[in-house]
Order: sequence, then structure tokens, then C-alpha cells
Amino acid sequence: MVLQLENVWLNRDGTWILKDINWNVKKGEHWVLFGLNGAGKTALLDLINAYYFPTKGKTIVLGKEFGKVPLEPDLRRKIGLVSSSLQQKFYDTDNAFEIVLSGAYASIGLYETPTDEIRQKAVSLLKKFGCFDYANREYSTLSQGERQRVLIARALMADPELLILDEPTNGLDFIARELLLEDIERIAAAPDGPTLLYVTHHVEEILPVFSKILLLKKGEVFASGKISELISEQVLSEFMEFPVNVMWSNDRPLLSKSKREKVYD
Repeated sequence: MVLQLENVWLNRDGTWILKDINWNVKKGEHWVLFGLNGAGKTALLDLINAYYFPTKGKTIVLGKEFGKVPLEPDLRRKIGLVSSSLQQKFYDTDNAFEIVLSGAYASIGLYETPTDEIRQKAVSLLKKFGCFDYANREYSTLSQGERQRVLIARALMADPELLILDEPTNGLDFIARELLLEDIERIAAAPDGPTLLYVTHHVEEILPVFSKILLLKKGEVFASGKISELISEQVLSEFMEFPVNVMWSNDRPLLSKSKREKVYD
């Protein structure tokens, strides 16, 4: 089991951010975490990455139960994270190659001398995701699409068991978004690849490689299960409290406003 959350509650500054979360993710399952702004997605990710500990309930990530065994630094080395929050933490002078190298140590910046094997792996990942041509450029000078590819390469340096993609297409135009989604699809399809957790509030980004979804609303699980069952007009209209139509094209859902007066019967 990759992730086990049992009756998890999280209180921050007197406010319940997460409420009675139950969620199991098995190895090899690829999940979407879907929620609108303010749903609690970031808090849930911070919990999974051990930046927060649950106020109540049981949290087990990659076999490590919070509060029972030491978590750092081993846990975070087994979790690859691609998030815009990371971009703000890198040093302005770090180039793309150095940032990818740092993924081997789950650190911001390089504090150890990488081995030749680690350097070669970084070069291989830079080439795999089309980043090699700008490997020596400072990260701050890269486009948003280039930055996200560097982050994905960095996240894979330590061969993670869980790869979390936190709204990775934010700020990308249509072409850059689709090219990045193709990269993600390749990672998900790899037989020896990590379990994926894709976080978004855009239905159209849900790729066919994802089979399960958790709908998070106001810090609570609204529903979880198969995408084929939950990405429907009735469920999403109730979830969003707004009438929507769902259409499917190339095995990906598309959302539009419904003209129906009633959200659901």
C-alpha cells in the first residue's frame, strides 16, 4: 500500500483544514486529486509529504506510520514532488542541471558532491524530457514549460515510489500543456514507474492512464472511486453546486456549463 489515511483530521490555527479523510492508494494505481480552489488540496499534499502531522487519525505513507517511526529524510526521498511551491525555494543562480542533481538528495541546493553515476543519471533525465539544451541556463531564466520539465526530471532522480504532480500545467499555453501531459502519460505507462498522484482543478487534464479519483470539497472527501463512474454530469454538478455537461473526447473528459435549470433531481 502506498498511502493509507484513516479518519484523518488536520487543525491549523484553530481551523479544521481537513476533516475525516479516508483514502487508500495501492501500488501501481494512478490517482487524480480533484478539487476547486480552497478545497484543501495543498494541506493534504503537505500532510502526505510529512510537512504536517495529522491532528487526529492514522497516516501511513509508503509503509511509514506518522508518529510511530522516523520519517526524514528517507520518506521524502521516496516521494517525487512537482509543485510551483518548489520554484520559489531554488537559488537564483542554480542552473537546470544543478536543480536536477539536487533531486538525488531531496534537497534545495547541492550540499554533497554528486558521483559520476548521479551526474550521468541527471544528464539522461535531462535528455529524456528535452531539457539538455538548456541544462546550463539559470532556472530563473527558463519558461514555465521548461521549468516544469526540469522539475519532473528532478523528481525522478531518486527513483521515487510515489510521484506527486501538483497542478503542473498552471501557466502553460495549450501546446506546452499537451506536450507536458504526453510526458506524464509516458511516466504513468512505464511498467517500473512510480505510482502517480495528479492534482488539478481542470477536468480536461485527466488522462486515460488515471483510473481513480478523489473529489475533495471544503476539506472533506466528497467521493472517491473510479473516474468512469464519478466524472459524470450528475456527480460533478452536485460537487460543484453548478450545472455542468460532461463530454468525452479521446478518452478525456471536457466540461461545459449546462443549460439545465436544476442541478440534480
